[in-house]
Amino acid sequence: MKKGLVVKKNANLFFVGDLPCVARGNLKESGIFVGDRVEYDNRTQTIEKVLPRRNLLIRPPIANLERMLIVVAPTPKPDFYLVDKLILFCQINDIKPILVVNKTDILKKDLKDFIQNTYSHLLPIVCVSAQEGEVNAIKTEVKGICAFAGQSAVGKSSLINALFDEEREKVGQLSRKTDRGKQTTRLVSLHHLGGKNYLADTAGFSKLDERLLGVQERELGRFFADFVPYLGECEYNSCCHIAEKKCGVKQALKVGKISEQRYNSYVKIFQTLKNMRRVK
Repeated sequence: MKKGLVVKKNANLFFVGDLPCVARGNLKESGIFVGDRVEYDNRTQTIEKVLPRRNLLIRPPIANLERMLIVVAPTPKPDFYLVDKLILFCQINDIKPILVVNKTDILKKDLKDFIQNTYSHLLPIVCVSAQEGEVNAIKTEVKGICAFAGQSAVGKSSLINALFDEEREKVGQLSRKTDRGKQTTRLVSLHHLGGKNYLADTAGFSKLDERLLGVQERELGRFFADFVPYLGECEYNSCCHIAEKKCGVKQALKVGKISEQRYNSYVKIFQTLKNMRRVK
């Protein structure tokens, strides 16, 4: 029996490296996902066992994700609420987030300063330009199974192409009318970047439904790393950091220790989760 990594799925075929395999009968119910580490029979081309997972994401369907490269760019206009949701998603699912600022050839100082001031204490930031072919800074951040995430048209597919110096992913065109990107990536597949390092371009991370966070609104504060130092300063352990008067988080916000952008994202996510729970 050999061990390998599922790098692509096509209907009922699972590619362990370049070898197409089928699943043993009892694995069909539990499922096999891109990113799964498996034991397989090379002769019969059958996957016999799925090894324990680090994590499993259902939308997009990928297993054992270790790092998420969250891409923003000057155009389209950055959606920092999405960035904050993705960082939260990483915290909940034991994934290391890295913020990738693409299109630095057109990046203005005020946006660069905002990104640095808001996020540099929370996660690594790398600045690159797929257009100029300046992407080496990403390679040092790719460890294990990694996925790009972010809005459409920020250059996720272009970055993969530049990293491999070939067209691994079809590159979408930015819609001039709406200044929004057209989604081009449909299936999850892993691209080998040397050693045990792989990149996945996953369409499901261009948006992130709050339902996928898998957390209750009252748990939310402890997953915001910039809130954690001030949670003990709240009057009540059950503090929601919104309407309470004696709140350590709100006080930190008032004196500039927590950014307004991050706090507003927290409130929006909190209210969304609360409303979804009421609807159930």
